[in-house]
Amino acid sequence: MFRHLAASLMALAVVTVTPAEATPGLVPAADRDVVFTADGTTAYGTLHVPEHRAGQRLPAALLLPGSGPTDRDGNQPPGTAPDTLAQVADALDGDGIATLRFDKYGTGRTGLGAYRDHPEELDYPAFVRQARAAYESLRDQPETDPRALLVVGHSEGAMTGLLLGGTVRPRPTGLALLQPQAIRMLDLVALQLKAQMAEATRQGQFTPGQERAVNAAIDAAVVSLRESRPVETTDLPPTIAALFEAFQGPNARFVESDDAVHPPDAAAALRPGTKVLLTCGTNDAQVPCVTTNALTTALRHAHAGGPGRVILPGVDHLLHDADHPTTLAPRVLDALRRFAKH
Repeated sequence: MFRHLAASLMALAVVTVTPAEATPGLVPAADRDVVFTADGTTAYGTLHVPEHRAGQRLPAALLLPGSGPTDRDGNQPPGTAPDTLAQVADALDGDGIATLRFDKYGTGRTGLGAYRDHPEELDYPAFVRQARAAYESLRDQPETDPRALLVVGHSEGAMTGLLLGGTVRPRPTGLALLQPQAIRMLDLVALQLKAQMAEATRQGQFTPGQERAVNAAIDAAVVSLRESRPVETTDLPPTIAALFEAFQGPNARFVESDDAVHPPDAAAALRPGTKVLLTCGTNDAQVPCVTTNALTTALRHAHAGGPGRVILPGVDHLLHDADHPTTLAPRVLDALRRFAKH
């Protein structure tokens, strides 16, 4: 965050007149701007470095946001600002872990970059390449221990982190997959929509027969998208029809390439012994725990290390619970702490 010159001078004066407040031999915690390039686009991020001894190399984590226009802090301004990744960075600071979070394509200072004039060419692999460039930037920071790199992803970012875990060098020592996209994208969308239809039918908005017809139309729409055919929206409610229409046209390339990823397959490329945390919340309507079953099994077959899957009672997709609607739930903090110390 930029500060006015007067505020900076005031802060300098405080440090100058009260040196006893500083811990001798320790560098105070601080944020700094980081810039890196991927595919001709300059990306902007924030490196947070915890308090540490001068010259000390720290374990460090790359933080990856969820789907849509989600920025480095985990927000989608102006409508949604949960600060998910900023709060994860704060939590990891407590365990002495440096973090890098960045504005991915379409967000913050980065914007669309090289894709500005042809956004229809922006596909999911471009986001993975951008994340790989961010990982390499984190690796090369002077405070970072390249032998102790971690990747922490939320939702779609967790799937991206899983793909990185099996391909980057050096391999990360650990992955935290927070409420991960653990099945193919369109399968997850269909599951979410059918759950919404079931609730709407329970409330009397649809008859059971209408619900069955809409569910069949959802399945047909998924097949059409996967076969690159126009989606028939006649039997879909307007909001669901609009969603499938948005998956076509300029967004078709991204949707097709994201849906092509089957996360359990990606687990096979992990280095045996890689420590993995996989969380799912019982109040998460976007990523129900059942969707993580196949990925959990694949991680076990890949001989990933612990802590493994951690089910979070009462936690929603944004990592909140009823008593903590704007901050990370205590169960989430405990899971991250276990991951950091594992």
